[in-house]
Formats: sequence, structure tokens, C-alpha cells
Amino acid sequence: MGLLKSIFGDYSSRELKSIYPIVDKIEALGDEYKALTDAELQAKTPEFKERLANGETLDDILPEAFATVREAADRVLGMRPYRVQLVGGIVLHQGRIAEMKTGEGKTLVATLPAYLNALTGKGVHVVTVNDYLAKRDSEWMGKVHRFLGLKVGLIIHGLTAQQRKDAYAADITYGTNNEMGFDYLRDNMCIYSSELVQRGHSFAIVDEVDSILIDEARTPLIISGQGEKSTQMYDMAEMFVSRLKKKVVVQVDDKEEEDSHIDADYIVDEKAKTATLTASGIAKAEEFFHVENLSDPSNATLNHHINQALKAHGTMKRDIDYVVKDGEVIIVDEFTGRLMFGRRYSNGLHQAIEAKEHVNVNSENKTLATITFQNYFRLYDKLSGMTGTAMTEAEEFGTIYNLDIVEIPTNRPNQRVDHHDVVYKTEAGKFRAVIQQVKECHEKGQPVLVGTVSIEKNELLSHLLQREGIQHNLLNAKNHEKEAEIVAQAGKLGAVTVATNMAGRGTDIMLGGNAEYLSRADLVKAGYSEEVIVDATGYAETDNADILAARKLFAERMAYHKAIIKEEAERVRAAGGLFIIGTERHESRRIDNQLRGRAGRQGDPGETRFYISLEDDLMRLFGGDRIQNMMEKFDLDEDTPIENKMLTRAIENAQTTVESRNFQSRKSVLEYDDVMNKQREIIYAQRRQVLDGLDIKETVLNMMHTSVSNHVALAFGENQHLDAAQYHEMLKGMEGIYFAKGAVEFSDEEIPSKTQEDFDEAFIAAAEKTYEAKEQEVTTPIMRELERVIMLRVVDEYWMDHIDAMDDLKQGVRLQGYGNNNPVDVYKRESLDMFEEMVSAIQDETVRRLYSVRLRKDEEVKRERVAKATVENVGGDGTTPKKQPVKKTVKIGRNDPCPCGSGQKWKKCTCKEYHPDL
Repeated sequence: MGLLKSIFGDYSSRELKSIYPIVDKIEALGDEYKALTDAELQAKTPEFKERLANGETLDDILPEAFATVREAADRVLGMRPYRVQLVGGIVLHQGRIAEMKTGEGKTLVATLPAYLNALTGKGVHVVTVNDYLAKRDSEWMGKVHRFLGLKVGLIIHGLTAQQRKDAYAADITYGTNNEMGFDYLRDNMCIYSSELVQRGHSFAIVDEVDSILIDEARTPLIISGQGEKSTQMYDMAEMFVSRLKKKVVVQVDDKEEEDSHIDADYIVDEKAKTATLTASGIAKAEEFFHVENLSDPSNATLNHHINQALKAHGTMKRDIDYVVKDGEVIIVDEFTGRLMFGRRYSNGLHQAIEAKEHVNVNSENKTLATITFQNYFRLYDKLSGMTGTAMTEAEEFGTIYNLDIVEIPTNRPNQRVDHHDVVYKTEAGKFRAVIQQVKECHEKGQPVLVGTVSIEKNELLSHLLQREGIQHNLLNAKNHEKEAEIVAQAGKLGAVTVATNMAGRGTDIMLGGNAEYLSRADLVKAGYSEEVIVDATGYAETDNADILAARKLFAERMAYHKAIIKEEAERVRAAGGLFIIGTERHESRRIDNQLRGRAGRQGDPGETRFYISLEDDLMRLFGGDRIQNMMEKFDLDEDTPIENKMLTRAIENAQTTVESRNFQSRKSVLEYDDVMNKQREIIYAQRRQVLDGLDIKETVLNMMHTSVSNHVALAFGENQHLDAAQYHEMLKGMEGIYFAKGAVEFSDEEIPSKTQEDFDEAFIAAAEKTYEAKEQEVTTPIMRELERVIMLRVVDEYWMDHIDAMDDLKQGVRLQGYGNNNPVDVYKRESLDMFEEMVSAIQDETVRRLYSVRLRKDEEVKRERVAKATVENVGGDGTTPKKQPVKKTVKIGRNDPCPCGSGQKWKKCTCKEYHPDL
């Protein structure tokens, strides 16, 4: 393989050969574009748009467009894209992933394809991982686009609908993946087209593409509403499970669960991350909850609560999977180590953890709309991305997103030294070796960044360093507010930083320190507020005197600190640059590569080394029997490192195994969501047609025809004719809904001679007449509006219920695997039947509501307001009684009759008295 690669080159080098001639054309235009005035450079934008309108393609104008952006960036930002950045920009324009190492200037690279593709007028989305980066990039890089006459928008949390609409209407829109995904879902819940904010999905450039399209792909976006009230069951299940005895194993033996003599009530499988009751545990559950058979289908809800409580105790660990902060359970992102505010585990697991931690158990939410990131980003006509670490996930990017990866060379040769892993027999021996390595680096002034995989290990290592008297900065999700500041200064002479994976993204570690953050600290000392500092260190245009004064001071302090840092950086380089220590191999090689990538930025020297123990989770759970045998074989003390090629291969194999398993897990999520996605596309497309003003009267009448015909067909069954009793029974279901009583009359004598078609004809004719009469009564414009609103309401209600039903189906079909059936195939068949049933129910309910809808007159509304009662409210201190209006409060269930008197169930009724949102 190595010989073939040396002869033919790898995939990236072959692709780059076809890109370099384009780069040569861009660079050849450099002097010509440098000679242009600002006005002449800005005139290029309308010129390019005109050429595209006349039939030229984006590829035709690419060299000139990139040369324009290159010159504009130089003039506006003082940053001129390097040759390798031009290469990266071309790769992004081609709809591919550009793998560029840390510090290579990916942010600037995105301006090139963003400008080129924005010339089409269809909009470009530049997607980032958080609000801070989106805001920074829109202001900073947006200067280049605004200079060239394009509009730049920003999508972050907390914007109004109009602000979002304006942002999406811009030529280039910066925003976060979460906000853009939620906007898509909200758009597909709108009742009026004027409420829509997005205008299509033409081209997206995804920054940190592996984080967004791989790591976050396992968690779907969900818009939730208030669901059923929280029950006592979570607390009851917690009370029960907390008393049980557990047994933790690496992998469960099939017979183990059924063994009635096992000394445990439930078994935790660390490898599969499952927790299961044993025979003993089942017996205790039946006694505790007073049920005869826990496996009985009638106890499914109880079973669900017990299983979630087991999972909360057995597999979910505090300070690893989640933290408890201010009385709330907050999820910790396993890949970045950051807190995921606003995210909750689904299916009651979050509630089970809240019960376990004895904090307030929140009510379960009802899913109103949902989509996976895979299916959201596959909406784009063209998708591209950039990151420093993508190659290890090449198969997934290709399979799921049809994206290939091109590795972009670094601007300067990489001088980082990646040392071989050092393996120790025990964790204690490993940590002693880590402390020794930190001491050696610290003594010669070499900065050290120590990476840990969890908050728990992060704090343990910090304690060990304190015991040795080594000053250090600690960074984890508990003090994430200082993340950028701590990471920015991790390159100072003699600095020691202990961080979770959260230090892997966002802020560059510069040798000698980061002048920007030192200058920000000077602004704080000068008494400026946080709001002014944010604006002063940002890039937004302003004429505010305070901000301008702060910017002037900031620039002065930046120049001062840069001069000092330059000298210190040389001393750090002489000491060997930044030393990265990994204290454990992550499940994903990509996360390890991210940590490594923090050193050796822009040709700086640096070193990396991973310290591993045979007790690490990865080694224990996925190392296989060979590793276990080695643990017995090596008769070494804790402080002697083990160097063995087989061990190194075993580590790589373990990571590959886990990566493959996680890929299959995400692929499985997508297989199920693909089924849902087809149905989602149908529902959303039809909704959009209605929103766009499609006249649906014909559709409604066709629905009515179908509903009436189905009703008649049901009455006939296998019979050719009906008798009088059957006829009157059939008539009951339609009189008062589709037409008034007496509108259709057949004598008892003629009924037996009438066919199914005869009744169809008569009932449909009467129903059409009733509908026309209602339209005349309320006027045609109002009737068209009623059709639109009622249909959208009904579709949304039934779609929400369908989402829940599909989720229940997904849980159920997983058991089909035990019967040698493919669960996904079963899911596809069952879900199709459910979808057809839902569509039929939507038709019936839409027609029924349109026939029963009643418009209230202004006089009725006024009378109700006047009739509101008041009661005397005497104060406890004997003060003068006060009169207060009584709020009309009616406690009713969803299936109870609505108090408005229509006779409809409350959940189906459309009256405005008890459903003001209508």
C-alpha cells in the first residue's frame, strides 16, 4: 500500500493537482487587482452578477471572484489569504470538506466561497458551533463582504422573528447549527406565510464540520411543548432502585441475567451501557409495586420507569455524563466536555436522573417537531465543511452526506513531535508518570496542556498537582465561563493547564500568551463594563464615544503586549514549544487528534504524548482478551512503562472498534429517521402549498366526498342493500354534520332498492349544498381563510401525535430482531400503515371541523365580557374589601366535552372561548 501511495500519491494529493492551476490563475491576478481603486474593486460585484445572469457559471468567474476577496481582505482586515487558504476555499466551493490544521485560518478561508456563491442571490449559510463564533465571524469577516457590497446576516439565540427573517434575507448569513435547525422546524409550524423566516437551503459552509455533522448527529433537534404532568412514578422508581444491589461487568453473559442464584438485583453492562434486572430484582419489583407479573403488557409504563431508573444509577455518572448545577441536571457533551444548556435526555431518562440526584423532577415534554442534523443538512443543494480532523470519519462523511475530504497542506512545515504512547499497568502509575513529565517541562519553562476525558479525572489530576505544589489552571464544564481566557494563556512560559476535551476548539493557543486577552483584562482594570468591552473587542461599525475610546485603549494595549509576548514566545520556542499530554485515549481517534493539534500551530515547535493505563475504560471494555491476558502476563511494578507493538495495535483496534460501533449507532438513528423524513417531507410540502396561498376548496370537497363515501361503505359492509334500521343508523353519523336533519329523506319502502352509489350521490349532493350555504353565510374570503387555518391546525395536531406514535413503534420494533426480523423493515411497513391512517384521520377531522365551525359575532363577545362576575376579596388584616374579576377556570380533560356546548371533545373543538389561540 505504501509503495502504491508513493507512486500514485494519496487521494488528497491527486485532487490538489487539479486545484493548483486554478490557484495559479488567482495569484496571477494579484498585481492587477492591487492596482484597482476601492470603487473599482467594489464594482466587481455587480459585474460578476451580470455575467452570471448572461450565462457564465460560478466556476468561470471563480479566479476573479477569489482575487477580489483576497484583495478586499487585505485592505479591510490586513489579512491576505495564503496560497493554501485559496486551495481550501476552492475545495469548499466544490462542495467538499477541507481538512485544515489548527491555526491555518479557516475563518478567513470561508469568505472566499461564501462571496462567490452569494453572487447567485440564493443565500449562503456559514454555520458555526456557538453564538460567540457566529457573532464574531459575522462582524469580523462580514467587513470584507460589506465592503464588496453584500449584505451579511446573523442568526443567534434571542432574536425576534423579524430579525431572523432579515438575517436570512441577507446574501451571507452566519449562524449556529441549532438555531438554523430550529428555525426550519418552526417555519414548518407556521400558520401564515408571513411568519416564515428561512428562504431556502442553497449552500452551507459548516465550520468544525466533524463536531456538527458527526458528534451532534446522534441527538435530534426537538421542539417540545408541555406534556403530561410529572408523576410520582419517577420518585417511586428511584426509591426502589436505590435499594437494589448491583453488579458491574464488562460484558453481560446471556445466562447471567436469568441466574436466580446471582448475588445482585441488577447487572450493569459497561460495554453496552445497559442495566437489566436479574430474577432476584424482578421478584423484588413485583413485591415493591404489588404486581403479579412485571412482564405483563399492562405494566409497560411501570417497566419503563424502572428501566430508566436503572440506567440512571447504572450507566449515567455524575461529573462524567452530567453535572448538577443550581439544582439542575445539565448534560456534559462527551466530545467537547462543554455543558449542553437546554438539552435534556429523552424518554424520561432526564427525569430519572433528576430523581436520583434529588432535585426537582420536571414534567415530560411532548414533541411538536423533530429532525436529525443529518436530514437537516441534507436539505442543502450544496454542502461543504472545514475542520482540522475529518479523515478518521471519511467513511461516515461519504456514506451519510456524500462528502469527500481533501487534506490541505499547512502554510509552514509542521515541526510538532508526536511521541509514542506510554502504557502503564495501573492508573496510579500512569498519573505518577504524568506528574513527573509536567515537572520536567515546568522546570525548563515549557508550557504544558494536560487533556483529560472527564471532569472526574480532571479534578483528580488537579488535586495531584496541588499536592506536588505545581501551580496550574483548571478548566472543565464547571468553570467554562473562563474557557477562552484559560486556553488563550496556555502557551505562556511555564504555564500548566489541565483541561477536559473542551480545550480542543475555538481559541488558538499562542506561544508566549495571547495579547488579546491580556488587553481585555486591561480594559476591565480601566473600569469599562462587560458590554462596552464586548463591543470594543468586536468588529461591528459604531459611532459610540465610549466604545471608540475603549477600542483605542485596546489597540494601544495590544501593541504593548505583543512586543512583550514576542520576546517570551522565543523563550517558549527554545524550551520546545507547547507540550500536550493526553491522560487517556478517547473512544474516537479524532478527539485525540484535536488535542494533539493544539501544539505546532503555524510551524511552531511542540510535542505530544499520550499516557495510558491498562485500567483505562477503553482498554478494559474494548481491548479484548489479549489485553486482559497481558495484564496477567506482565509482572511489572506500577511505575515501569510497558512498550509493546502489540499493545499499540490493540489500542488502535479498540478505538477503531468503538468508532465503528458509534458509526453504526448513528447510521441506525438515520435509517429510522429516513423513514420519518419521507413522511415529514410530504407533510411539510403540503403545508407549504397551503401557506403559499393554494386554493384548497377543491381539496376539501374531495376530502368530504371520501369521508362520506367511507361512512356509507362502512354501513354497507358486504351487503348489497340496507334495510330501514341500517339506513337510519347510517344517517345518524352524517345528519347535523354534513347536512341538516331532514335534508336527505328516503321512505322506508324505497330504502331496500337503493344501492351504495345512490346513497353516495344523495349525501354528497346534500353536503355540497350545506357547504355552499355556509360559504355564503360567512363570505368567500373568510371561508378560504377558515379552510387554510383549520387544515393546518389539524395537520399539526395529528402530526404531533404521529411523532409520538412513531417513537413508540421504534421502541417496540427493536424486539423484532429476536424473531429474526429486520427491525427497520418492520418499522417501514408499520409506519406506512400508520401514516396512511393519519392522512385519512386528517381528512375526516378537517372536514368535520369545517362543517361544524361557527363564527361568533361582536355582540356575543361583548355580552360575555360584560357578564364576567366579580367577588369580594376580604384582606386578612380586616382592610376594605377589594373587588377583583374572577378568571374563568375550567378543569377539563382532553377527551371531555368542551364547555362551549358544541358537543365536541375539548381536544377537537375549534371554539375561541376555550381555545383562544385559534
